[in-house]
Amino acid sequence: MKREESSDELVREFLLGFIKIHLLHHAAREKIYGKEFHAELNRHGYSMSFGTIYPVFHRLEKNGYLRSEKIKVKGKIRKYYTITEKGRRVLKHTRQKTEELFDELNE
Repeated sequence: MKREESSDELVREFLLGFIKIHLLHHAAREKIYGKEFHAELNRHGYSMSFGTIYPVFHRLEKNGYLRSEKIKVKGKIRKYYTITEKGRRVLKHTRQKTEELFDELNE
């Protein structure tokens, strides 16, 4: 018998989608690393673990939407991510579609 999805699970799924868009947005503006993005989410009131955030970075990189670069900062290696052309196309398309949906939701 199939288990019914809880409202918390559904909200989490929605938020992960928006977080991917938000990550692509920031990676299009500048290089970003995990801890910095975690702080950005906290500023918006989202409490997400690094165990949730880093797999999002890795999946987006694996699928060609982000690329990474290791940079030494104050003696430590940080993995910075930037958006790829493929990521830019997806971000543009996603912005258009979410704008359409939110316009309808706000009617």
